[in-house]
Amino acid sequence: MADDFVEFRKIPRLFRDIVITEKIDGTNAQVVIEQTASLPAGIGDLGIAHDGIMYTMRAGSRTRWITPSEDNYGFARWVYDNAVGLVAELGEGRHFGEWWGQGIQRKYGMDKKVFSLFNVRKFGDAALSLCRVVPVLYTGPFSTDAVKATMDNLSVSGSKAASGFDRPEGIVVFHTAGGVLFKATLQDDEKPKGGK
Repeated sequence: MADDFVEFRKIPRLFRDIVITEKIDGTNAQVVIEQTASLPAGIGDLGIAHDGIMYTMRAGSRTRWITPSEDNYGFARWVYDNAVGLVAELGEGRHFGEWWGQGIQRKYGMDKKVFSLFNVRKFGDAALSLCRVVPVLYTGPFSTDAVKATMDNLSVSGSKAASGFDRPEGIVVFHTAGGVLFKATLQDDEKPKGGK
């Protein structure tokens, strides 16, 4: 038995606010930007100077770091090509999002690829030129009725991320009190991702 006491975490209240966003069918991606005092040392780290400050930047997929030579649908190449602008637009931090569009999963009828950020709290009202933010479909108290109504509306009206695209994938529900994400797809939600 361990000698260290572990406190049981407080359980969040279920009926608190949620934020429902559109689940985009692409590939998960991330950009990490950190201020540094020296040149980058890690594989794939890129050194960027902006406003007299040195930063390191790294691109990643859902499961690994990527570089233009070991890429994931061209995301690392896009990050490297837009490094200075991304530092200016996003600032320091770990920025998760979806890399989607031309040649990736559903393609959404697009002739280019786009990086849509997941952090709607930070970037929801920001005027971004290089990135988008996943569309917010509902904000308010949790209820299964709100979740179902949001899914029904998305199914009928089509994608908000790609206007005119009539086969959106589904939704992501962020429970603010619990700090947890849930997803639901419009088709085959009961099947695991690999089993569709």
